Amino acid sequence: MKRQGDLRHHLTSFRHLLTSAQRAARGKRRRPDVARFWLELEKEVLNSANELTDGTYRPGAYRVFRIRDPKPRIISAASFRDRVVHHALVGVLEPIFDPPSSPVVAPRAN
Repeated sequence: MKRQGDLRHHLTSFRHLLTSAQRAARGKRRRPDVARFWLELEKEVLNSANELTDGTYRPGAYRVFRIRDPKPRIISAASFRDRVVHHALVGVLEPIFDPPSSPVVAPRAN
């Protein structure tokens, strides 16, 4: 596999983390934890960037709950702040491991 450049710089950029926050918030803006994050958006994004840069970022505890639709199961959900970091990681790593493929061209009929 080809070596990639400095991925940490892209991961921790304000713009990338802001875009990741927007993606993580899709369909969840009315939830209290998302609203709290959004209220302090700049501060939260800068704190995440600083912690990721200096290596002090630690994921928080998962929220565990049960659902019964369509069958009973236990769900473990990360905090919204952690979901933002998850989106940021996927945004950096996905193009490396799953690059966009070139369009498939059908062979010509002779």
